[in-house]
Amino acid sequence: MIVFYHLFRMLYRGAIGIAALWEPKARRWVQGRRNWKEQLAAAGFDGRSADTVWMHCASLGEFEQGRPVLEALRKAYPTLRILVTFFSPSGYEVRRRHPAADFVLYLPFDGPANAAAFLNRVQPRLALFVKYEFWHFYLEALQQRGIPAVLVSGIFRPGQPFFQPWGGFHRQMLQRFAHLFVQEGVSRVLLEGIGLGERTSVAGDTRFDRVVALARQQEPIPAVEGFIDGRRVLVAGSTWPQDEALLISWYEKNRSQWQLILAPHEIHASHLQQLQAGLPGCVRYADLEEHPAAADVLLVDRIGLLSRLYRYAAVCYVGGGFNKSGHHNILEAAVYGKAVITGPVFEKFRESVELKQCGGSFLVHNAEELAQVLAGSDLAKGGTRAGAYVQEHTGATARVLAWIQEKRLFTSA
Repeated sequence: MIVFYHLFRMLYRGAIGIAALWEPKARRWVQGRRNWKEQLAAAGFDGRSADTVWMHCASLGEFEQGRPVLEALRKAYPTLRILVTFFSPSGYEVRRRHPAADFVLYLPFDGPANAAAFLNRVQPRLALFVKYEFWHFYLEALQQRGIPAVLVSGIFRPGQPFFQPWGGFHRQMLQRFAHLFVQEGVSRVLLEGIGLGERTSVAGDTRFDRVVALARQQEPIPAVEGFIDGRRVLVAGSTWPQDEALLISWYEKNRSQWQLILAPHEIHASHLQQLQAGLPGCVRYADLEEHPAAADVLLVDRIGLLSRLYRYAAVCYVGGGFNKSGHHNILEAAVYGKAVITGPVFEKFRESVELKQCGGSFLVHNAEELAQVLAGSDLAKGGTRAGAYVQEHTGATARVLAWIQEKRLFTSA
């Protein structure tokens, strides 16, 4: 099987190299991995022993899951050095200067030489892999050096190669972990079935800890409070064109009863202009301080506000539910005790399924169904259930940290 893995690596590198000739994301993937040894040396990772944690994330979503663990480690061990690596440009580009890490780097492509050189320079005491992405040579090198690898917020499905008769190579990668923290019981049962039960704990999903901490840190936005002025508002976040068409159609018929705050996923100029044309008289966030009560629709034209805006909602709509990949993070809204509405693609997200089962989230396919949900549902009760659900699922970060402290991996323990 190792022969096929080498073949996969060669084909992947070749395909990315060809795609980089015209595709910007592939080009960033290639260029970002150049001179990685020099980048590490310049950041102070030069092979000398120190209390270092290395956390690897596939992309941005995995970083947000691992971030509570990093912040907890930083608080427990203030002198700790933290290195974060990303596989994808979409994670690296957004978080390359994040204060939770001392340095952020593209993960050098998996291979025996790269894995050895990387670990020689970083000398981590602990390696954290978030949710998924398992790289054979890195895991092998970590095990050979006695460096514990820990999986955080893992989730597994029966159809994955680990659990197939032919999946010995993939199972071997899991066997190299010192411990696997999974989100739910199904994953634990699957891992027990391949002999990893003693190394597996159901810790939960660290995203719950993240959204609770984020909600506690958020400060009011006076301009938005002036815009709302006590009226009933639907906050729609991370919306895509199909979400926006649905919302505009609904709002045309319900303008007298509701305000709308719309925070689209794409905020480039042409898209914002298109939305303004469909919502006559709306005000952009950039102009809000000058015209706080000039309209009933607020169009958010900047990144980073959404999690603060959900707190003002009577109900929240989270976009992306008409895309194949599914909707965006509904926990950022539910944490404020708000009922959540999504489009039809939700079943790949456990929290979305469970929130719908407990009455904290609602499903719509079109503007008519949205109107029916808003008119015929107890949104206050749904919000209470949503908030309770989030609170009941916190604690994953503390469980991971307790294991690390028990192992006394750092000199300051």
